[in-house]
Amino acid sequence: MTTFSPTAGRPAPASALPRRFWTMMGPGFVVAVGYMDPGNWATDIAAGSRFGFALLAAVLLASLAGMFLQALIVRLTLASGQDLARLIRNRFPRPVSLAIWGVSELAMVATDLAELLGSAIALKLLFGVPILGGVLIAAAATFAILALPGARGRAPELVVGVLMAVVVVCFGWELLIAKPDAGALLAGLVPSLEMARDPEMLYLSLGIVGATVMPHNLFLHSGLVRSRLAAEANDAERRHAARWLTIDLTAALALAGLVNGAILAVAAVAFQDVAATGAAPGIEDAHALLGGSIGGGAALIFAVALLAAGQSSTTTGTMAGQIVTEGFLDIRLRPLVRAAITRSAALVPALAILGSAGDGAVDELLVLSQVALALTLPFILLPMLLLLRDREVMGGLAMAPLTLRFANILALVLTGLSGWMAGTTALTS
Repeated sequence: MTTFSPTAGRPAPASALPRRFWTMMGPGFVVAVGYMDPGNWATDIAAGSRFGFALLAAVLLASLAGMFLQALIVRLTLASGQDLARLIRNRFPRPVSLAIWGVSELAMVATDLAELLGSAIALKLLFGVPILGGVLIAAAATFAILALPGARGRAPELVVGVLMAVVVVCFGWELLIAKPDAGALLAGLVPSLEMARDPEMLYLSLGIVGATVMPHNLFLHSGLVRSRLAAEANDAERRHAARWLTIDLTAALALAGLVNGAILAVAAVAFQDVAATGAAPGIEDAHALLGGSIGGGAALIFAVALLAAGQSSTTTGTMAGQIVTEGFLDIRLRPLVRAAITRSAALVPALAILGSAGDGAVDELLVLSQVALALTLPFILLPMLLLLRDREVMGGLAMAPLTLRFANILALVLTGLSGWMAGTTALTS
């Protein structure tokens, strides 16, 4: 893997800047896939169909929160020279690190389950494949991607980048077809008091934020940043790396935010009559309603984008699983072996429930995966914050007290949100 090691203390010549940016580019865009996975689609579609453009502000806030947390991971990794999983293993008592590893593995399985189902739904919409068969096909496709030559290098990143580009192009096209009102779009980006007063608006707003920050993205980003850092890099070089990696992150998550906003906007245009019925559509319902209100072409594009989003997300989830295993247990697994472990753990409940209850159990499985993710997030955020406050770990890249206070507040809010969302979703499902 190419590493970042500029000449210390010297400004880079102008001719070297594009090459250096290309060397750094990648981690943010791979992580951005998790910000527009099928779980995000469900909340965006529900928000757009029920409240039009009003909750675009929640998408904006979720994107900003994600940028901040992922930027913290970039700085922590560059300061320590280690990924988050390895840092937790080295800096916390063994029983604590093993407990966090167990929770992290649960998060990997829950993530994998949701992404598998997203791909399976897309295959059903495109080719009529039953959900059970789609789950198996999606699992096999991930194995194929991870079996590519150079699977420990940038090959999977490039495949994921192509799939992400498909999602972006598809929803850009959807927006052109839907033709949302520009004034209404801009107005929706401004938070309103109604978002806090209306219980359903509040629930969906929190759902959008809660579906954005997921544990596997923190581990994944940390591991990818570490792969680009030269072991001998000094503080000046690490600051340069932080600058380029933050540009990469900001551009990628801004793009993911635009996609989520586009999903909500398309739903607002296509399903504007659904709000009167009192029922928010699921992903399959959205596909059917989209075809009826905008046209068959829009429905086809929607399904293609869903397949690309699901397959890219499940691939990045497996990549995150590799980083977790290697960091916590110091066991270096082949990509296919790691994928087999996570896939098997996700496939068991999926195949068991789908085999007995049929395609109608998809929503139940999606709820199960989201509750699991919500419950695991605080167990990853707390050790991350403790590491960020450790000056021995951060060294010359220690952050300002104000930044740390804001990080603490955000983590506290997300922890409360995760617990509330998990409890509410479990009670209402």
